[in-house]
Amino acid sequence: MEIHLKLCLPRDELSIPIVRHICRSSLAEVGVARECSGDIEVALTEACTNVLVHSGPSDEYEVHLTVDDEVCTIRVIDAGRGFDAAGLHGLPEDSSESGRGGVLLGALVDRVLFTSRPEKGTIVHLEKDLEFVPGAPATRLRQVN
Repeated sequence: MEIHLKLCLPRDELSIPIVRHICRSSLAEVGVARECSGDIEVALTEACTNVLVHSGPSDEYEVHLTVDDEVCTIRVIDAGRGFDAAGLHGLPEDSSESGRGGVLLGALVDRVLFTSRPEKGTIVHLEKDLEFVPGAPATRLRQVN
C-alpha cells in the first residue's frame, strides 16, 4: 500500500491548515495512531511555516506526502534563496524562538534532511516511522500481500 500526494500551494498562511488537514485525513484513513499523526502534523506545519518566513518571493511551494505501511515521508520544496543547511547545529545561543525549527523537527520525526541550493531553494525531507491502531487498514492491507 502506498499513497502519494503532491500539493502545489501558494505562499500564503492559509495554505498551512489545508495541507495539515489533507495530511491528517490521509493518515487517519490508513489507521495511523493519533499521537504519531500529531507529530507529523506539527513537523509539517513547522516546515511549511519556514517556507512562508524564510523563502524568497516565489509564488508557490510544493508538499510531497508519501505514506506506506511503514513510513510517512514528507518533502517540502520551495524556490527561495536557500540557506546554510550545514549551520543547523542544536539550539541557538539566545533565548529567542527563531532558529529552533531544526531541533523541533528532529524531536518530532525520525529522520530530517535539509537540502539547500543558493538562489534555487530548499528541500526539507522528513521521515516518520508509523505506528498504527489495532486493526488499521494499512496493517490489514500489508497482510494481504
